[in-house]
Amino acid sequence: MAVTLNETPSGNRLHIGIFGKTNSGKSSFINAFSGQKVSIVADVAGTTTDPVYKAMEIYPLGPCVLIDTAGFDDKGELGALRIEKTELAAQKTELAIILFCEEEMKQEMKWYHYFKEKNTPVIPILSKTDLYMPEQREHLIELIRKTTGENVCPVSAATGEGIRELKELLARKLPEGYGNRMITGDLISADDLVMLVMPQDIQAPKGRLILPQVQTLRELLDKKCLVMSVTTDQYLAALKVLSKPPKLIITDSQVFSYVYEHKPQKSMLTSFSVLFAAYKGDLPYYIEGAKAIDSLTADSRVLIAECCTHAPLKEDIGRVKIPRMLKKRFGETLKVDLVSGTDYPEDLTPYDLIIQCGACMFNRKYVMYRIDRAKKQQIPMTNYGITIAHLTGILEHVSLP
Repeated sequence: MAVTLNETPSGNRLHIGIFGKTNSGKSSFINAFSGQKVSIVADVAGTTTDPVYKAMEIYPLGPCVLIDTAGFDDKGELGALRIEKTELAAQKTELAIILFCEEEMKQEMKWYHYFKEKNTPVIPILSKTDLYMPEQREHLIELIRKTTGENVCPVSAATGEGIRELKELLARKLPEGYGNRMITGDLISADDLVMLVMPQDIQAPKGRLILPQVQTLRELLDKKCLVMSVTTDQYLAALKVLSKPPKLIITDSQVFSYVYEHKPQKSMLTSFSVLFAAYKGDLPYYIEGAKAIDSLTADSRVLIAECCTHAPLKEDIGRVKIPRMLKKRFGETLKVDLVSGTDYPEDLTPYDLIIQCGACMFNRKYVMYRIDRAKKQQIPMTNYGITIAHLTGILEHVSLP
């Protein structure tokens, strides 16, 4: 789906996942909830195969991504693949809605406990309420309430019952502090001069800026900062015309060394990747993980984990530049594997280090899921910007949000 300049990127939208058994009414519910025909509705088990992701604005929640998933009781070989996709959707979910529709709720409760363990807010709803007799309806609501300990929202996609109340409940269930994270943290404030050094090389889309640059620039404008944007070759000329040094210089990690070498002494320096390490991930963990770089050998194995699935480019930072820097230091026999998109190995133990990209395309929930997996398997993890700053010996001079 193309994203226009006035749309909120998917990675910054609230991800609401809809979960339930096959034919529990998930697709009908999501269409009624959104007021659009997002998903195909049919009385055939397994109508929803891959999860359907729909970006939209929902009052009073704001920009959201609704995720319609396959039934978690799907059967057969294809059913198992569909459940894998549902599990992936669960890893991205920041607010979970579980549809209950009968007294037997073993599988619903399995997923309920999964989300509670992940500190993901859950709202149980009784779906298809128009099909129940009043006594049966009240019995099921009370049973679900007692089993989950949560308030139950009765909903009918056919009549629209409960849709407005559910939206209000979702707004009250928003994760604490959601939407308050800042890319630049407290590094700068209003009226500070910030210089963005942005190479417009082969990796920059023609006629456009890459997403981290756009998001950072927008935040700086919202903070009422004074912003100056230059390409690397105009960096020195730009510094000369300024009457005072920038409070902060934000650059692309691949030109860290050059920008640091020529920066004014009073100016702080960071990179877009370092900022996103904190914004989307766990910065202290990444910095600790960077220390593992010094323990690598020619026999080590490193995993590069990209989030987007762009076509490989000449001098690609994750596929070419970082592997080249590592092999130059530790030897050509050092093995570097690369995964992209949502591909991420279950078993991380073969690796001595994981290097994650800035993750501008994923929401923080999914990035933290990856970090949690690395922590549990005791594999050091860092990101592109921290890696390059460490390898070039300037990490201790980089300003952290």
